[in-house]
Amino acid sequence: MSPVEKTAANRQERINKLKRAFAYNIFYKQGVTTRTASLNDCYLAVSHTLRDRMQHLFVNSVEALMEKESKIVCYLSAEFLMGPHLHNNLVNLGLYDDFAQAAEESGLDLKEIIDHEEEPGLGNGGLGRLAACYLDSLSSLQIPAIGYGIRYEYGMFDQEIVDGWQKELSDRWLHPGNPWEIKKPDMACDVGFGGYTEVYHGERGTRRIRWIPARVITGVPYDTPVPGYKVNNVNLLRLWSAEAPISFDFADFNTGDYYGAVEDKISAETITKVLYPNDEQFLGKRLRLEQQYFFVSCSLQDMIRIHLFMYDSLDNLYDDFAAQLNDTHPAVAVPELMRLLMDVHLYDWDTAWEITCKTLCYTNHTLLPEAMEKWQLDLFRNLLPRHLEIIFEINRRFLDEVRVKFPGDDGRLSRMSIIDESGPRYIRMANLACIGSKAINGVAAMHTDLLRKHTLKDWNSMYPGKIRNVTNGVTPRRWIAVSNPRLTKLITEAIGEKWLTHLDELKALEKLADDASFLEAWRKVKEDNKRDVADLILQHQNMVVDPKAMFDVQVKRIHEYKRQHMNVLHIITLYNRIKDNPDIDITPRVFVFGGKAAPGYFMAKRMIKLITSVARVVNNDPDVRDRLKIFFIPNYNVKIGHVIYPMSDLSEQISLAGKEASGTGNMKFSMNGALTIGTLDGANVEIREEVGAENFFLFGLNVEEVMEQQASGYRPMDYYQHNDELKSVIDLISSGHFSRGDRELFRPIVDSLLYDDQYMLFADYQEYIDCQERVSSVFQDKKSWTRMSILNTARMGKFSSDRSIADYSRKIWDVKPFPVELKWQKLPEDGVLFTSGRKE
Repeated sequence: MSPVEKTAANRQERINKLKRAFAYNIFYKQGVTTRTASLNDCYLAVSHTLRDRMQHLFVNSVEALMEKESKIVCYLSAEFLMGPHLHNNLVNLGLYDDFAQAAEESGLDLKEIIDHEEEPGLGNGGLGRLAACYLDSLSSLQIPAIGYGIRYEYGMFDQEIVDGWQKELSDRWLHPGNPWEIKKPDMACDVGFGGYTEVYHGERGTRRIRWIPARVITGVPYDTPVPGYKVNNVNLLRLWSAEAPISFDFADFNTGDYYGAVEDKISAETITKVLYPNDEQFLGKRLRLEQQYFFVSCSLQDMIRIHLFMYDSLDNLYDDFAAQLNDTHPAVAVPELMRLLMDVHLYDWDTAWEITCKTLCYTNHTLLPEAMEKWQLDLFRNLLPRHLEIIFEINRRFLDEVRVKFPGDDGRLSRMSIIDESGPRYIRMANLACIGSKAINGVAAMHTDLLRKHTLKDWNSMYPGKIRNVTNGVTPRRWIAVSNPRLTKLITEAIGEKWLTHLDELKALEKLADDASFLEAWRKVKEDNKRDVADLILQHQNMVVDPKAMFDVQVKRIHEYKRQHMNVLHIITLYNRIKDNPDIDITPRVFVFGGKAAPGYFMAKRMIKLITSVARVVNNDPDVRDRLKIFFIPNYNVKIGHVIYPMSDLSEQISLAGKEASGTGNMKFSMNGALTIGTLDGANVEIREEVGAENFFLFGLNVEEVMEQQASGYRPMDYYQHNDELKSVIDLISSGHFSRGDRELFRPIVDSLLYDDQYMLFADYQEYIDCQERVSSVFQDKKSWTRMSILNTARMGKFSSDRSIADYSRKIWDVKPFPVELKWQKLPEDGVLFTSGRKE
């Protein structure tokens, strides 16, 4: 048998084993036959087949860590927006082609099965998606890691648009079954709430504190493997689910108190029932704090359990673990780790504090003061009395340090105190995280600079060098290889496949930016992706869209500072120009919006209504003649992002300068060849530096100009009165033209802009309109636009999450890669299945 024949025979043997595994899982796991199996049965059978092959790698990774010590990164995050698992895992394991062929020979359609997967809605947006990208990169860079979070029964709400308004529906992501997780009840942890503390004396008369909680909840872990790209390392996502220690009380049941019999179970399970309860009411705030403490306590207990499995003491905990706090949600880790060390493991304060400060690290994700999390002191005392005692002591000792370093500076003491006493007393979680962490990092160069100079200026003076920058990144495996297979194929054929793990290799595309045949191939990929979307729009909305039009896209959480309504002002400006002169020459555009508004955010929900109302009028006005089309895509999520980023021509990154910490959507767009129109905000600054100013459409005030205008008294009415086009746009909205004559519907938006305009839309309006005209002009020159598109992708190497994780590893965690050697073990029936692309 020739080498070619032998390779073909080996592959066919793998295919046959996969087919048998499909059939086995359909029959034995799903309890159906191939004839009666539903699409969901087929999805679960295929997913179990893949997970079985991952499980061997995961067990192998754990055993390797046991044999040879390595530091483990623990990433604590209230959100993990992982996206669909099946396609991504197939790509990372190098098994996509084998599974596709095995599925086809089994009478299954792998693409249909992939599309069927329910997306876990365990995140709200960028924060959770960043955490997911980082887990992918940690595995791919062979750095041992555990992602710790919450297994929400109901994730981020599903969004429907009804009569132009957002309607929230429960996200029942677990209903079809989750084949990726494994429940580990033997690793459960107990978590207390409420109660009181008491003093006792331990050995040698040492004064100790004992916390007597009023109730105890059990946290049960569910483990999901996270494979790296074509390596043997598989890391772990461990999500905690709340259960009652005793779920059924027979005494209550037997006396006829049927609700009382299960009351504890219902109360406990409420903690992990839903992602981010509406915290406008007191009970919502209480539940959110309960969620944060619950998952933090479980995670720290788990870290300690793992450490003590290997060592006799916790003296060197920080040598084995680096715990990264993803924003302030896990900041309660500071007093909880102190409690565990002092009250449970009997360390003295100074030793416990040293271990805590060397173990924890804190990422700040915001510059908005209202986003800096604070908890009412009375609420905190009621839920976590022991932790409040610890926080008071941390604060007392810390303020003594501040007094020594900055004597007589009472203003600084007030600003840096963990306790906000300017009104009702609050606990400032960002201050707590800053004090108790060995490092603080911002998420973009500009964001970190603003933290040092403004938001955390006092901390930068107190601890020079403690605030570091790690610019965010996204994984190219999901955001190019999975979501844009046409572009992946074109790039790989041109420069090889190394770029998928070394994104700087995309630089090699620069030399092809003037190659006529490559320009044509690049343009065809984009148009084919757009044509796919146009077909979907025709199919689902019965509306014709020209794939040759510019696809102008803004998809992100709906918020005033992200300024989706400024995008709408541009659309209405174009609409007014068409109405004034129906024969005007306007570059055809398809405007695409997507994103969810927080259920309690009145203005954001009204912004969605404005977008959909303008779309209803513009899309149906015969004068427009299809030159402008507007779509609001409901329920924007990772799966929809797989479609949106590859088809986009223009990426709208138009937040007011100084408001966006980083942004990651901007990176995904540019990686897929979209050009950016944006302000000097967040990571836009670094993207522009990398791709070149000539390949970025810049407009708007910079941070210094924003501050100057605010300091001198910003007057939006002046812009309204002196800009005729802006005035006509605002007046048209006010007239009821887009609200069927209802002048009140959009009055809150109009009044906010005229009399406050907190995010300075009017100040940036004219530059934005002028910049959009430059965009239209360049788009008409297909060669120039395509060249700029290629250069955007070619220069995005910096924005891989692999680079971000390498920065964290070097600057903050002090961890090194830990490659795992594969120890082949015989598995039941099918043996071990890996492609030749894997390390052996």
